[in-house]
Amino acid sequence: MSKPSIYQPPYTITPAIVNLVAEIGETIGRYTVLAEQNLTPRLRRENRIRTIQASLAIENNTLTLEQVTAVIEGKRVLGHPREIQEVRNAFATYEAMEDLDASVEEDLLAAHELLMRGLVDETGRYRSGGVGIFRGEQLVHMAPPADRVPKLMADLLNWLKNTNEHPLVASCIFHYEFEFIHPFADGNGRMGRLWQTLILRNWKPLLAYLPVETVIRDRQEDYYRVLAVADSQADATPFVEFMLGSLRDAVREAVSTDHVGDQVTDQVAALIRAIGSGELGSNDLMQALGLSHRPTFRNNYLNPAMEDEWIERTQPDSPRSPTQRYRLTGKGHRWLQHHADE
Repeated sequence: MSKPSIYQPPYTITPAIVNLVAEIGETIGRYTVLAEQNLTPRLRRENRIRTIQASLAIENNTLTLEQVTAVIEGKRVLGHPREIQEVRNAFATYEAMEDLDASVEEDLLAAHELLMRGLVDETGRYRSGGVGIFRGEQLVHMAPPADRVPKLMADLLNWLKNTNEHPLVASCIFHYEFEFIHPFADGNGRMGRLWQTLILRNWKPLLAYLPVETVIRDRQEDYYRVLAVADSQADATPFVEFMLGSLRDAVREAVSTDHVGDQVTDQVAALIRAIGSGELGSNDLMQALGLSHRPTFRNNYLNPAMEDEWIERTQPDSPRSPTQRYRLTGKGHRWLQHHADE
């Protein structure tokens, strides 16, 4: 039995944090109900792939969502071998999430070993040397000395195990403190985001499939800015407020349509927009989407859109007709109208 934690991360529960927690809690209630009804295994997998692509993109991985999907499906992809390995490792680690305990050090180290296997020498163990965080040529954070890392991480994990803070708040505080300690030689950013997702999953299992990382990727400069602000103030509060805002927006996006099942992948969304109010054949659609690989077009764009009834054939009785065209269904038109300003 672990001792009650005497370590206390520096933060303040502000009115903004209280309001965000209440707002997220209310929206998550709706998300949970809709997700249990409509979050199909295929959509869960697609959300996970979006999460992985976004988290790696923050770390300068250049593979597109289409390429990441192909790697995970075991297809050959033209890309840098390291970036392909990063995708494979990340998918394996996220898939192992249900067997991990967020407050257990052995699980943290095992996750890092899986996430960084074949990428760095020091995997599954804390760093042995000093490390600084740079933005361009500028040093924005010098992490604590390596000999302090085991004690700092033991204190942080013990705090997580015993804290009475709301899981939403605790996940954000842990994320910040983890990045401040920077316990590993490499992979700290993706590990911090993974561990926050794990903490949230332990609270609400369906949050394992909420692609929060896509919101962070779109606000990457703000993400690093608030980390620096929190660091300069020796206070996690600015980062907690930022992350809660990102969580709120991710949940809002997930329930912005009538059903969670009405979420679409980036590929299907692009296909819907390409068709618009017209009728297009497969060759015209591939050209509009900038695609040259027909299996990729069919597997990632056309077939998912057909299966979820976003589009339909103009000649349903002759699916292989050379004059076959595709158009939006009523459902597809409604989605397009709802997202017209994006």
